Amino acid sequence: MLTSERLKRLGSGVFARNDQRKAAYLQRRITAAATGQVLPPLLDLSLGSTDLQPPPAAMAAIAEALRQPASSSYCLHAATGPFREAVAAWARRRFDVAVDPEREVLLLVGSQEGTAHLPLAVLNPGDSALLLDPYYPSHLGGLHLASAEPRFLRLRPEQGWRPDFDQIPSSAWDQLKLMVLGFPHNPTTTVGQQAWVDEAVSRAVRHGLVFAHDNPYVDLVLEGEAPALLRSPLWRRCGIEFFSFSKGWCLGGYRLAFAIGAEALITALRQVKAVVDFNQSLALQAGAIAALEQAPEWPSQLLVTYRQRREVMAEALEREGWPLQRPEMALYLWLALPPAARSAGLDSEGFCAGLLEATGVALTPGHGFGAAGEGWQRLALVHPVAELEAGAQRIGAWLRSL
Repeated sequence: MLTSERLKRLGSGVFARNDQRKAAYLQRRITAAATGQVLPPLLDLSLGSTDLQPPPAAMAAIAEALRQPASSSYCLHAATGPFREAVAAWARRRFDVAVDPEREVLLLVGSQEGTAHLPLAVLNPGDSALLLDPYYPSHLGGLHLASAEPRFLRLRPEQGWRPDFDQIPSSAWDQLKLMVLGFPHNPTTTVGQQAWVDEAVSRAVRHGLVFAHDNPYVDLVLEGEAPALLRSPLWRRCGIEFFSFSKGWCLGGYRLAFAIGAEALITALRQVKAVVDFNQSLALQAGAIAALEQAPEWPSQLLVTYRQRREVMAEALEREGWPLQRPEMALYLWLALPPAARSAGLDSEGFCAGLLEATGVALTPGHGFGAAGEGWQRLALVHPVAELEAGAQRIGAWLRSL
């Protein structure tokens, strides 16, 4: 059957490949049990899908709204007004910026949906866009969907994963139509600096390109302060910023997010979304409103747990012979290949595949986040401390076997 060239460019994706490997391991565990063998349970540290719970106020608001008949109806843009008003009030409190809820705010089905659809709204086939490398997969996927051409700004560990915009010559800047950044940065766990975002905004204005800032981790910073596009006085001239309830309010499965940006960009993205989807149920929106209004400090309360998990897992891995740097943001460790794996000639994909098959511990290979991610792995701190420590012991035993 015919498929598009666009689909070939998309490829399978790192999370899809990992999903297949995890399914194969679970099946092998079932088969082994039938013959009396015992394989360790799957410990999935590959996705940033937290085990921590959403705020009770959000869940209560969803439950109450579900009783209303309107919650089962289609929801068009006009009906998202109360949600957009709550977002505008949050932006005022969080960043001291006035936002027009009618023209500058848009409800999203997760921030990943927004970043993947934006290129369809602002790029023509063959246009060039600048991505960080490593990047989050939906950033590149959105360019492929729009038949656009990516150009990469490589981040280097020896430079603290700082974007060096001078890597791109002035003539190349004039060819770009879109630039996508995201700090705090997934996967490197670098919080970043406001000066980096401000420089990106300045270049976007100077060269006439759209600047998109993916910011779902803005409230999950363990060290320092997260940068934000909304803190730049020029954001209305070129920019759009994506925020999410998935991480800070533990509502990942509810697919709730929003964009704040220049009116023209919000209008363009809204037009694309109108072709692709309607909006989430009013009940889910009620939960999001409650999270913003009644549980604004929920993300900061999670930091105690994530800081403990970071320290415990880092110390456990170091005891097992895997040295690492402590991350600046919550949720992940970004790990260079351990010495034993390098000696065995494993790349990041081979390492993660072998680790899962041998131990049942699933990590995400860094190569799935771009060429600059090769030689690295991402580990999500999404299980209790005892399970993380047990996972570290499994990892250590396998490393010694190499």
